[in-house]
Amino acid sequence: MASTQVYGDITPRTAAFAVVKMLTRGVPYLILEKFGQTYVLPNKSTKVAKFRRYNALALATTPLVEGVTPTGKKVTVTDVTATLEQYGDYVPFSDVIEDTHEDPYLAQLSEVLGEQAAQTIETVRWNILKAGTNLYYANGSGRSDVNTPLTLALQRKATRALKRQNARYITSVVASTAAFRTEPVEAAFIGLVHTDVENDIRNISGFISTKQYGTVTPWENEIGAVEDVRYLRSTIFTAFANAGAATSTMISTGGSLADVYPVLFLAKDAYGIVPLKGADSLSIMVVNPKPVSGDPLGQRGTAGWKTMQTAVILNDLWLVRVEVAATN
Repeated sequence: MASTQVYGDITPRTAAFAVVKMLTRGVPYLILEKFGQTYVLPNKSTKVAKFRRYNALALATTPLVEGVTPTGKKVTVTDVTATLEQYGDYVPFSDVIEDTHEDPYLAQLSEVLGEQAAQTIETVRWNILKAGTNLYYANGSGRSDVNTPLTLALQRKATRALKRQNARYITSVVASTAAFRTEPVEAAFIGLVHTDVENDIRNISGFISTKQYGTVTPWENEIGAVEDVRYLRSTIFTAFANAGAATSTMISTGGSLADVYPVLFLAKDAYGIVPLKGADSLSIMVVNPKPVSGDPLGQRGTAGWKTMQTAVILNDLWLVRVEVAATN
């Protein structure tokens, strides 16, 4: 008996190639992909991702006694689990378009769907991570008070909070390719901001543009660095519209109350993800137009994707959210 074809009308080998092609266009949107602790999920595997952290040992401050073996310590671990959810979409196309369109239509669909998949998963991850409870406001004591921009003093407050919890700099990231691998990077904390906040970051005293990095290679969407924070921007890192205080100088969707932008400061292993990289990260479904029940003339086909995904905060103390306004 022939095996069941789970990719529609394409072979597993073609599907794997299509995934890489799709994600090539989507990779620039996967900023959060770079910095999370990864849980690689094989096909036909569990829906529950388990991330494990080995806890620090208590200090050994008692002097050793000659000839006496000390008691020793036991290593303890903290497990954080997250249940994956399925996401996906598809695009219908007709036999006429396939036959007459001047561009390779299915190839174009693959690129558009890959971009959609990447933006979808990035948005899902952002919504999870921006809900962390380690929080500071640019001014006041709540979101409704905020109407001032990000400053050096506020950045230092966030990085000081990370350092007091022994949070470590990020020193390696998932590479910016459709393949799944890691690469070493310049050690730093990471700041994630909406594009509207970029001008305020450039105005911070001590800002270093990516053009001044020298031997350090900047990432896609990187703005630059301030002290020990490297900043990256994305339109996906959206604001809370009209959630702040009255303003005449900050960006406001409604014209009177400031939009409030969450800025995330990340340390190593602050959160976990299932990577959207490699041949197993997406399932590609292509159905070519062919005569079937309900479509006897074979006029309609579809191309789509689906994936199992999640993100989870692993240590709230290693992820700081600062809520700010953005200068208009």
